[in-house]
Amino acid sequence: MYRAVAWDIDGTLIDSEPLHHQSLLAGCRNWNVDLDDLPDQAFRGIHMGDVWTMLRPRLPVGLDQAEWLAAINAHYVANRADAIPIPEAVETIRTLADRGVPQVCVSNSGRQVVNANLDALGVLDHMRLTISLDDVSVGKPDPTPYREACRQLAIAPGSVVAVEDSRTGTKAARAAGLFVVGYLPSGGPLSDIDLSANRLSSILDLFPG
Repeated sequence: MYRAVAWDIDGTLIDSEPLHHQSLLAGCRNWNVDLDDLPDQAFRGIHMGDVWTMLRPRLPVGLDQAEWLAAINAHYVANRADAIPIPEAVETIRTLADRGVPQVCVSNSGRQVVNANLDALGVLDHMRLTISLDDVSVGKPDPTPYREACRQLAIAPGSVVAVEDSRTGTKAARAAGLFVVGYLPSGGPLSDIDLSANRLSSILDLFPG
């Protein structure tokens, strides 16, 4: 019934939130902006265009958004080895690849960070394609990134399984018409999903070998 998997990355395949936060703080220090008062999860699931808008009052007048983002991404890429793989992520991706299941990644991060994460995991070659924030006009929770992934795969959305760990992501996948799996390792609530999973290996049950 299902023909492909569309993975979220941050929080689903890799525990990157601490590194994202550290990179944001480090990047802003280039302009003597201290953001140490922000909580670690301040911008969880929020794409960087919106982070820029939210932080703009605290940043220097005249600072270029692209320059700001480049500084943050440079720190992230240089320290990508500090991001921690989610348990069973790599093994599940490799097993699906062995079974011939097309896999894609759909992320609210930019291209540099997407590639850095998948390189750190060692699974970039297993992805048929990746959709980053640089590839679409608007990110999640808008359905555009998932719709674009399905278009490029040439597979109907209803035959694609989206795996997400946040409301931002599940809302996007639901609106795009995918089968939505909520990855909830701690068993917390996540509404409007088709299936709840506390282990990534359970995705394999949807694609029997």
